[in-house]
Amino acid sequence: MNPVNIIVKKRNGENLDADEINSFMQEFIADKIPDYQMAALAMAIYFQGMSDAETTALTEAMAQSGEMLDLKIGLPPKTVIVDKHSSGGVGDKTSLVVGPIVAAFGLPVGKMSGRGLGFTGGTLDKLESISGWRCELSDADFRQQLKQIGLVIAGQTATLAPADKRLYALRDVTGTVGSLPLIASSIMSKKLAAGTDAIVLDVKCGAGAFMQSRDEAKNLAKLMVAIGQRAGKKVTALITQMEQPLGQAVGNALEVKEAIATLQGSGPEDFTSLVKTIAHEMIALASTQSSALNIDEEIDTIIENGAAFEKFEEFVVAQGGDIAMVQNPTKLPRAPIIKPIKAEQSGYIQEIQAQKIGLAVMALGGGRQKKDDKIDYAVGMVCNAKVGERVEKGELLYTIHAASESTASSGIEQINAAYKIGSEQTKMLPVIYETIRG
Repeated sequence: MNPVNIIVKKRNGENLDADEINSFMQEFIADKIPDYQMAALAMAIYFQGMSDAETTALTEAMAQSGEMLDLKIGLPPKTVIVDKHSSGGVGDKTSLVVGPIVAAFGLPVGKMSGRGLGFTGGTLDKLESISGWRCELSDADFRQQLKQIGLVIAGQTATLAPADKRLYALRDVTGTVGSLPLIASSIMSKKLAAGTDAIVLDVKCGAGAFMQSRDEAKNLAKLMVAIGQRAGKKVTALITQMEQPLGQAVGNALEVKEAIATLQGSGPEDFTSLVKTIAHEMIALASTQSSALNIDEEIDTIIENGAAFEKFEEFVVAQGGDIAMVQNPTKLPRAPIIKPIKAEQSGYIQEIQAQKIGLAVMALGGGRQKKDDKIDYAVGMVCNAKVGERVEKGELLYTIHAASESTASSGIEQINAAYKIGSEQTKMLPVIYETIRG
């Protein structure tokens, strides 16, 4: 295989076959192809695109560049392992609630999650608000916990899809991050390597998401569903709204508290709706016998009878977390400065810009600007009214949680800039735009 010929072929807009893609990626991960040639191929892909078949081949080559987990060892025959993935958003604590619901239904949920970088939070950071909780698990511990309680959320191992990590580092510095085939293959390679059978993709869309237009989000969702199908996986994608924060809480410990409330049946309406929809889709992918009505009724029952919350408790204890913080969320990290902010005028909330909220919480210390930044789990904000709702002058608008008076003042200024209140009534924002199935 001559790597230059493959680069030229893609540069000229021709399709690469699976053998060419696999050979190129194998030699890249073996250091036989230098970074500059991989970067050249990435740039050719950026401009020329890839067919579904090419993107699937690239995805499988990256997945097979490292360890391919077999999560079914020790589980009953025909067990279906389910997972979900979110493209990232502000206030997105969905995995903390969906996982326990689906596991309480009886389906094993094995999930590899990441940390937040920038204005979108990470599942692992949220869970680490719980003292003692650990994300580093050996493969044996991962499988054992999946067998015993049916729910695992852990950090991605270094041996999982290493080609993706190396390629992403190059994309980040060569201006090729925004390529749909490269985005889709990056996400799906980790899902294929993680050993799950059915995946629900939550593709965020809006000013607070990586995909800001509906068309972009839909194209990415369709591509990832096609990759999953070609790789023998069951995949459904939801296009969901990320113009304003999801739920009310933004900030690690605050989001854990909201997740616990939702598991106990008292979460915010928009967040609860999304959680139930994702859980429904995960269960539906794994089962051909339950009707839509039965699934929805069972999800409601699992929340109402406490089974979902009990599963969350089991999961936290299994990974070393302090159960007292779960049973009494007031013991979660608490900021020293908590300030209620009231509306300065009456009117309808027309905008709460998710990205500005995310950046404000990051500046408070709740997120990372650099990979090795330390996180303050206690800081953040809680929205008391959402887009489309009316507020009166002097009514509580949001509450800020900060580490000091100075950071609180700065945060209030940033968060205020994210709000727009006017006299004209604005429609409530939808939670889900559309669903794309295989």
